[in-house]
Amino acid sequence: MSTIFAPITGRGGAVTVLRLSGPATLDITAKLTGGLPPPRRASLRPLTHAGRHLDEALIVTFPAPYSFTGEDVAEFSLHGGRAVLAAVSEALATLGVRPAEPGEFSRRAHQHGKMDLLEAEAMADLIAAETEAQRAMALEGATSLHTACASWRERLRQIMAQQEALIDFPDEDLPPEVEAALLSGIAALRDEMRAALAAAPAAERLREGLEFVILGAPNAGKSTLLNALAGEDIAIVSDIPGTTRDAVGVRIDLGGVPVHITDTAGLRNTVDVIEAEGVKRARARAAKADFLLLVAAPGEDFPEAPSGIQSLQIHTKSDLGLTGGFSVSAKTGHGMAMLREKLAAAAQELTDTKGAAALARPRQIACVRDTEAALDAALQLDDPELRGEELRTAAQALARLVGIIGVEEILDAVFSGFCIGK
Repeated sequence: MSTIFAPITGRGGAVTVLRLSGPATLDITAKLTGGLPPPRRASLRPLTHAGRHLDEALIVTFPAPYSFTGEDVAEFSLHGGRAVLAAVSEALATLGVRPAEPGEFSRRAHQHGKMDLLEAEAMADLIAAETEAQRAMALEGATSLHTACASWRERLRQIMAQQEALIDFPDEDLPPEVEAALLSGIAALRDEMRAALAAAPAAERLREGLEFVILGAPNAGKSTLLNALAGEDIAIVSDIPGTTRDAVGVRIDLGGVPVHITDTAGLRNTVDVIEAEGVKRARARAAKADFLLLVAAPGEDFPEAPSGIQSLQIHTKSDLGLTGGFSVSAKTGHGMAMLREKLAAAAQELTDTKGAAALARPRQIACVRDTEAALDAALQLDDPELRGEELRTAAQALARLVGIIGVEEILDAVFSGFCIGK
């Protein structure tokens, strides 16, 4: 296996940390530093190559297997200038070390048993987290899923042992309650997985972010409302009806949940071809939204929400004297704090997994769905051998969730989303 390197810190800081991993790591570190530093102790050493003084760096080595990747690892804390990083990278390349591919450090950690696929995906989600709720899900959600998966695997192992007993001792007059307990255990495990699958859309929404759409007639105050929620001028505001022709949006944090709020064209019948297309797109976005802000100016009716999508009716321009219902004024700020609270509550409700294991990725959902389907199929069978085969199918699908067997074809998909330094 080749030795790889990559910076594991962002650009522009005072310090850049460069990580090496692979069989030649310690030898190359010794060549650059004039002698191998003690393991797991930070040592200030000059970096030199081909007679050139490259930098003064803090060096830490982690001999295998006690490292992030399970291989020999070294980390160089360099001065943060681009020229320093370029010079050290060039020296490493000359010595036969190649730049790491995205996720390659974490992939090697997985291959050496340092992390399973659930832990790898949780790390990627933690790196990408924008809000507190996403951070919490990446840490706590992964732990709960890991715990649930361990429980599922152990229960399935016990079920399979009971099933093998029914297969191996068909003439031993086993009590009927043995098979009844077996079927009850299969059903309970299947139902728990169904609950996790039912909660999966909420976890996915939290990981990806929600889509809130503002819908209303022209001049209902949609663009002004968007700007007020964003805290900056995102959309053009004008007294001319039909100013907004296309969707304009901004991503904000509502109660720890990332939400993309989109302003749309005012809903009305029009002969203007461009405006008509804007209205068509507004309705299409509304049909795919997670939540709708239905706005109406004084004396106007609220637009109708597509079936099945939660919404909030908001009277705008309360500074003009409108009373009754929930009203706000983006101009004076009246009701805006309450509106934010209502939207945050809606966002949190839409991303609440209600205590079920947080299946936040399509791969995870597919593995649990396949396991649940095999368990359900096993319940429909009376023949012990056929039921046992479905249970083995369930075990294989569940094993794919953590990456124990049959995972080579999915490794690229899991790790390709990582940054280079991970």
